[in-house]
Amino acid sequence: MKKEEFERWSQEATRWSAEYLKNIDQFPVRAQTQPGDIAAQIPTSAPDEAESMETIMADFEHIIPAGMTHWQHPRFFAYFPSNAAPAAMIAEQLATSMAAQCMLWQTSPSATELEQRMVQWLRDAVGLPDTFDGVFQDTASSATLCAILTMRERKLNWQGNEQGLSGQPQLRVYASSRTHSSIDKAMWIAGLGQNNLVKIDTDNDFALNTDALVEAIEEDLAAGRLPAGIVICVGGTSMGATDNVRKVCEVAQRYDLFTHVDAAWAGSAMICPEYRHLWEGIELADSVVLNPHKWLGASMECSAHFIKDPASLVRTMAIQPEYLKTYGQDGIVNFSEWGVQLGRRFRALKVWFLLRAYGLNGLRTMIRNHVSWSVKLAEQLDAETDFTISTQPILSLFTFRFTPNAITEPTKLDELNKALVVALNDDGRIYLTQSLHDNEVVIRFMTGQFDMEEKDIDIAFDTITTVARQLPVQ
Repeated sequence: MKKEEFERWSQEATRWSAEYLKNIDQFPVRAQTQPGDIAAQIPTSAPDEAESMETIMADFEHIIPAGMTHWQHPRFFAYFPSNAAPAAMIAEQLATSMAAQCMLWQTSPSATELEQRMVQWLRDAVGLPDTFDGVFQDTASSATLCAILTMRERKLNWQGNEQGLSGQPQLRVYASSRTHSSIDKAMWIAGLGQNNLVKIDTDNDFALNTDALVEAIEEDLAAGRLPAGIVICVGGTSMGATDNVRKVCEVAQRYDLFTHVDAAWAGSAMICPEYRHLWEGIELADSVVLNPHKWLGASMECSAHFIKDPASLVRTMAIQPEYLKTYGQDGIVNFSEWGVQLGRRFRALKVWFLLRAYGLNGLRTMIRNHVSWSVKLAEQLDAETDFTISTQPILSLFTFRFTPNAITEPTKLDELNKALVVALNDDGRIYLTQSLHDNEVVIRFMTGQFDMEEKDIDIAFDTITTVARQLPVQ
């Protein structure tokens, strides 16, 4: 494509995008294609000669949308959302046009300084004290990895990166048995090993049992192992499990352990003061992650990583060859020294557009609606004799089971609920996922798509009950 054609085709892409968003509720939420259907329509090798944009766009429209699961669909009730508010999309277009590599202050001062300000805006919006600073990582998985690396280096007196882990004490990290798998993966990548992530059982309220935590720490100390840190869960993926942040942090302080709070989904809800009880005591934590790209609408990738002592993170992550040094400027921040990635996108621009275009009050209204609509659906299903609420709503997430009287055997009920998930997703009007809770197959339901309306909850109720009652029950 020639440069002079750019304006025409960018306008065409904008036209397509606007039509797509306007009519997205006409698509089945989950892709209805079979494995290999899309690949079969794409040549096995790249063309030697340039093709026209007319041909490329025609192929895009013909092939790609049908094979997409539509995450911006108002009835996407499956995983935690990956929202992209229109104002954030426009910011992404502008950031892509500039195509800056924002690794250092000198490579794009605006990107660095806007990021500093947007982190401050978000910190204040969710009620974190100004003792926290922060950075935009790509995802919560990366933020958690950075936190676990910091735990490691801090406990090894900053010798792990230099000397390696061979011959070092056996480090231990603690987390609830209901935490996200990204913590397990971070342990792998950090070289600490799966077996050194100590999973602590939860209480009846699904929070980490702090007595069991203390017992595990004492046992490790007695065995000559070295406790390094704790990952605290606020709004777990399966059913919203939430630890008692204050109690866990108090245990951590007793043993000089680094604490990282994984609030990737639920953290966005803290812009509403009435939900902040879920992380009461957060001011005691060392590190916190929340994802504006989940519930606030900032679009992938945008994970806000707040840290009380940035120097410890930088000491863990920074590497400074001569070609990355900036001379003649004192006191600048180079955010590539705050994470794994050297190359960095201009993530702060979409946060700036988002917070200004909708305002905190607009975003608060959206989240409050999502929570109330989820509660409404849970109450509707609970009133049906052949449905059971497995876990009550935590914010906008709850789980349920289809439990007709004709089936009482647990294994058969599990298979029936798996079949219901498949049938619902094949139906196409809504998209749900299953999970395991207390060794039972449950169906997760969570609201969170940026543009959904209350009528989408009504459609969900009708779809769930109708499809369930069409299943063969024996």
